[in-house]
Amino acid sequence: MLKHLYNFIFVFCILFASLATASPLHVAVSADDLPAAQRLLTSPSGRSLREERDEIGRTPLLLATELNRVDIARALIDAGADVNATDAKQDSPYLLAGAEGRLEILKMSLAHGADLASTNRYGGTALIPAAERGHVEVVRTLITAGVKVDHINRLGWTALLEAILLSDGGAAHQEIVRLLIAAGADVNLPDREGTTPLQHAMHRGYVPIATLLRKNGAR
Repeated sequence: MLKHLYNFIFVFCILFASLATASPLHVAVSADDLPAAQRLLTSPSGRSLREERDEIGRTPLLLATELNRVDIARALIDAGADVNATDAKQDSPYLLAGAEGRLEILKMSLAHGADLASTNRYGGTALIPAAERGHVEVVRTLITAGVKVDHINRLGWTALLEAILLSDGGAAHQEIVRLLIAAGADVNLPDREGTTPLQHAMHRGYVPIATLLRKNGAR
């Protein structure tokens, strides 16, 4: 019970500190107050406010992406907010939308200059965490946009490897493997230890994925 109380106090203090240092636009985003956000964006200080940073380097658009405030994100992007502006963790609205499955915000960021080659703190493109987390439509959208399917992150993993290594092997990840293969992913590109996607799938007992890989030339 005491541990839960300490955790609550810690989270409350972090939230209070965040609000204490946030800009008015960050506060509007946090409150999901679209009219207030629109007023601020059209004010004389709107241009500077839209790229203001909070205590961990988030712009209002990155915060809106994190909280999935779609309408506010749209207003920010329409006002010219930078979809590639990164915070202290190297997240950008575009990268975070991919990782968290924020499909609507992702599509808006792609239509407004998202850098497809940009990478997160693990050296991965938006496609890799999307594949890992089973965001099928996000993966489909990113492939269509032209994100490199065989990009290797700092862990030595591709989107295909993460769709196997860090998944449950279920229907969503099976579909993601299909999408990646159809997009030309190298089914035999191994990890740093030389283990191939097929070997990882077999080791985990992911029979449908292993079968799919074999049908497409995996060894």
